[in-house]
Amino acid sequence: MTQPEVPAELADLRRSIDNIDAAIVHMLAERFRCTQQVGVLKARENLPPADPAREERQIDRLRALAHDAGLDPVFAEKFLGFVIAEVIHHHERIASAMPEAPADPDGS
Repeated sequence: MTQPEVPAELADLRRSIDNIDAAIVHMLAERFRCTQQVGVLKARENLPPADPAREERQIDRLRALAHDAGLDPVFAEKFLGFVIAEVIHHHERIASAMPEAPADPDGS
């Protein structure tokens, strides 16, 4: 079965969407590379995987950015919430994989 001819304008818009989707994937990959490093640092410093105060500031910041960009702030918050949940999950896995710190020789 042959596909109906797509109008040139629609094809152009779809190419733009495909390029934007690729950019989003690459940006998310870069973000997760950074957050993996944060997870290792947190585990090494014995810090908790989650930082609710930072997360709240990030949500407020992203909502404002979304508003300024003409994007629904509720959608932006849901998106960031999904990303944050995944980051915390990664941080928990990193922390659980870190070797235990050696016991202090003087027993303290």
